[in-house]
Amino acid sequence: MRAARLISMVLLLQSRETMTAGELARELEVSERTVYRDMEALSAAGVPVYAEQGRRGGYRLLGGYRTRLTGLTREEAEALFLSGLPGPADDMGRGGAVAAAELKVLAALPPSLRDAPARAGQRFHLDAPGWFGESGPPPLLRELARAVWEDESVELRYRRGDTEIVRAAEPYGLVLKNGTWYLVARVDGGPRTYRVDRVTGVRPTGVVFDRDEDFDLAAHWREQAEAFLRSILRERITVRLSPAGMRILRYAVEPYAARQAAEDAGEPDGKGWVVTTLPVESTRVAAAELMRLGPEVEILEPPELRARMAEAAARLADLYAPG
Repeated sequence: MRAARLISMVLLLQSRETMTAGELARELEVSERTVYRDMEALSAAGVPVYAEQGRRGGYRLLGGYRTRLTGLTREEAEALFLSGLPGPADDMGRGGAVAAAELKVLAALPPSLRDAPARAGQRFHLDAPGWFGESGPPPLLRELARAVWEDESVELRYRRGDTEIVRAAEPYGLVLKNGTWYLVARVDGGPRTYRVDRVTGVRPTGVVFDRDEDFDLAAHWREQAEAFLRSILRERITVRLSPAGMRILRYAVEPYAARQAAEDAGEPDGKGWVVTTLPVESTRVAAAELMRLGPEVEILEPPELRARMAEAAARLADLYAPG
């Protein structure tokens, strides 16, 4: 445990140059007293670490010092090369940078771990686009990625229906969701989300914006995704599900709706069936989705949806009736 922490400490100093004892303690989730003891151990082991006093002081490594990645386990080394799976990086124009970084990491690995990239490549492949979707990246993705990397404001042209909208935008990040790229940008002081394949123009302004360092792209996306689902799944229906119906519900409806149904489910009856509420977009959409469950679901409310399902079941019975 301590050996891994000491390696992490050296790598943090290599990447950030100067860190205070307090910063190291927070990053490694230890006390400052532990940081002091670890620094003494590093110095005794020959690592050229020293402390600078003053307002901008902290722990530093002597210039040019680099550690070889001898502290990596096989699992860590192979996971490291998984981060460079081809696809999204190429789409954003960073494929060459990823390949160069992998070569540098490979050169720093001990001989016993040199097969890590080959093992990872043989066992995992990322195919990000969904089925039946477009295979190539959106035309303006690389231009937007460049603006995101450089924190450069852009004039964004965006297609909404039959109209084209122009916005002054500060590109904060890109998200790849089920084969579709989205841009998260600050527009008029607040975050907005745009589908990249609907962006029709990107004009760099040459102005570097001040990024809000507290903005968490992953957390923002999770909140937006849940808010979007809540906005479209406005209606609630009451259903009765068999044990098999509960298991396969997640394949028929949005995962968010399936989770809500599981949370709202009552106690099972003698046959294991449960009554629950399910958020849906509309009764029409719900009928199409729940028909996939066949006899593993019974609609209880609303009456019009129950009638629609009964009519569909009657037509199926007529279609498959003998003779």
